Amino acid sequence: MQYLLLIYENEANRKNIDRSKMMEEYGKFTKSIVASGNFKGGDALQPTSTATTVRVKDGKPVTTHGPFAETREALIGYYLIDAKDLDQAVEIAGRVPSVQVGAIEVRPIMVYN
Repeated sequence: MQYLLLIYENEANRKNIDRSKMMEEYGKFTKSIVASGNFKGGDALQPTSTATTVRVKDGKPVTTHGPFAETREALIGYYLIDAKDLDQAVEIAGRVPSVQVGAIEVRPIMVYN
């Protein structure tokens, strides 16, 4: 079953993190899930200041600069993984380096028949 691991961090705290150490940890983590066959895809996201939100008003798209919602923790990246069940997905999520400073949301991918 596929799961999306949504990585959240407080962007304001990112300057307090040793980014080179964090990137090294991400490299090791990613290599480990590639080697185990769990990795399907993933990427880091640009800061929320680069986001554009689209809504429809009176049948026309309207854009605003910035994220959909103002929150303390912002979506900063994701992994798409294949896991045998939720327990394995949660175990993998617990190894994502940002779990030490933020949160990882585990969401099963909808399967359409």
